[in-house]
Amino acid sequence: MLKSFDEGRIYGHLQSGPGPLCVLLHGWARDSSDMAPLAALLEQKGLPTLRLDLPGFGASPAPESPWSSADYAAAVSRVIAEVAHPGDGSGVVVVGHSFGGRVALQLAAMSPSPVAEVIVTGVPLFRPEGGAKPPIAYRFARWASRRGIVGEARMEELRRRYGSADYQRATGVMRDIFVKVVNEDYTAQLEAISIPVQLVWGSADSAAPVEQARRAASMVRSATLTVLEGQDHFGPIARPDTLAAAVGEAVIRLNAAEREEKG
Repeated sequence: MLKSFDEGRIYGHLQSGPGPLCVLLHGWARDSSDMAPLAALLEQKGLPTLRLDLPGFGASPAPESPWSSADYAAAVSRVIAEVAHPGDGSGVVVVGHSFGGRVALQLAAMSPSPVAEVIVTGVPLFRPEGGAKPPIAYRFARWASRRGIVGEARMEELRRRYGSADYQRATGVMRDIFVKVVNEDYTAQLEAISIPVQLVWGSADSAAPVEQARRAASMVRSATLTVLEGQDHFGPIARPDTLAAAVGEAVIRLNAAEREEKG
């Protein structure tokens, strides 16, 4: 059943259970249904799950201003504080795909982090050298638009011609958010993370090449990388057995840490 969190700013599906809470975050222009197959596998193991529609997607209203991935992480952190019960089985595991992985890494880099471990897949982690530049025709038109030479109707036509499919589908504040987020780089966040990070990647992911995952794994103090041969950007969530296994490993670590803490 769909529930509201953070005073109606975020909607999602919460399944109660013992043990660490598993928060599942979808990609850009998707919704919580992407994570339903993974949630089903985790719930079969008795684990509690929280599948969220990130603001601007699914049932959750768009933010009022252009958020960064850090702003999304702050909102998810508030939801975690709302639903997680300290001392009931210790810790929160976050799984993020693509855009949801950006948010998961921001959560992991928070100090202190509201999560104990993150598992990410298909996340564009590094900005291209020099940044991603649009075609020269668009850059010239943008220059002319700022000086009142080219009108807004013409600019919108050019945006639709030269923008990516995700950019074209986005409207209003979500387009501004998209532009902001795709230009983010996560080098500083990766270097700041002290909790375990599992990277699960399709070898044929063209949206977030596996070379980025290998680079990221070398930057995080406690990171592992699992490469799924032949799988594309959506492979790990469409066939989520490997992600479920990664969550299982995280839960074993968290339970062991809890037993050690109790002495």
